Amino acid sequence: MNNELCKQKQALVEKLGVLIESKDQLAPVEARILSYIILTGKAGTTFEDLVTNLGASKSTISTHLNHLQDLKKIEYFTKTGDRKKYFIMNQEAILQSIDDMINTWSSQKELHIEIKQYKEKENLKISDETKKFDLEFHDNYIQFLNEATRSIQELQTKITNNINKN
Repeated sequence: MNNELCKQKQALVEKLGVLIESKDQLAPVEARILSYIILTGKAGTTFEDLVTNLGASKSTISTHLNHLQDLKKIEYFTKTGDRKKYFIMNQEAILQSIDDMINTWSSQKELHIEIKQYKEKENLKISDETKKFDLEFHDNYIQFLNEATRSIQELQTKITNNINKN
C-alpha cells in the first residue's frame, strides 16, 4: 500500500474508532482494532499487523481481540499452510446492529405516536389556538422513522442476500 493510502487509512481508523468507541461503548484501542479490521476488508488482518499498525502492546491487542470475538463482532479464518489467524468483521454482527437500530426506531415511533395522541386530546380541550400543541414535529419525526426503517431494512436484505451468496 502506498504511503498516502497508508496515512489515509490511519486517519480513518482514528475517526471511525472514535465513532465506534462512543456508539458501541468500547475501549479506545478495541474500537481502533475494529476500525482497522473494517478498513482491511475481506483480506483480513493478522495479530502482528494490528500490533505494528496500532502501536499497542501484544497483550492489549490480544485482550481486545478476544473480547471482540466474545462479542461476536469479529471472526477469523486461516489459510492452508499458514499458521496465522486473519481477522474480519462478522457479517452477523452487522445484521444484529441493524436489528438493534430497527428496534430502537420502532420504540421511538410508538412513543411519539402516544405523545401525539395525548397532545391531540389536550388540544381538544384548549380553545385558544395559540396555546395548542404543534403536532407537526411528531408527524415529521414519525415519517422520518418510517422512511429510515424502510431504508435500513433494504440494506439488511442486501447484506443478508450477500451473506447467503457466499
